[in-house]
Amino acid sequence: MPDQTHLSAEIRDMLMDCGLFDTLQPSDCLTAAGYFSLAAMAEGETIFNEGDAGTFMCILHRGVVSVRKTDATGNQLEIATLRSGRAFGEMAVLDGERRSASCVAASDCQLLTLGKDSLEKMLNEAPRIAARIIRALAVALSKRLRMQDGQRLAL
Repeated sequence: MPDQTHLSAEIRDMLMDCGLFDTLQPSDCLTAAGYFSLAAMAEGETIFNEGDAGTFMCILHRGVVSVRKTDATGNQLEIATLRSGRAFGEMAVLDGERRSASCVAASDCQLLTLGKDSLEKMLNEAPRIAARIIRALAVALSKRLRMQDGQRLAL
């Protein structure tokens, strides 16, 4: 198993590569890295289910994730395909609501995860960095919402 310093440096590099946290300095990403974990998911594995409590969020480092919603007849429909660099599951972590969709590994995936408890801990121990991370997530959510609104208007 890699030592903690090496693991933190690896996670820092992933945070810097994902494009979400361009406002953070490398040293800020290294600090934030201590609050994130790495997870490997095999193709077909469920990351979380629609309706689950939102206890963690993910950043897709490598692989493809299928986002699915259950329709009125109980069938799961794919509503989005996520690729590297994309954060997901952050809405439930930020607002405390249940998961709005299911996420399934559409290929073998490597994920960075941030638990709700770890985010709270970061807010207490490194509030400036935590605020920048939350702001970056809010900006990403806002951009997605605006894109979706634009797509609806085009219909």
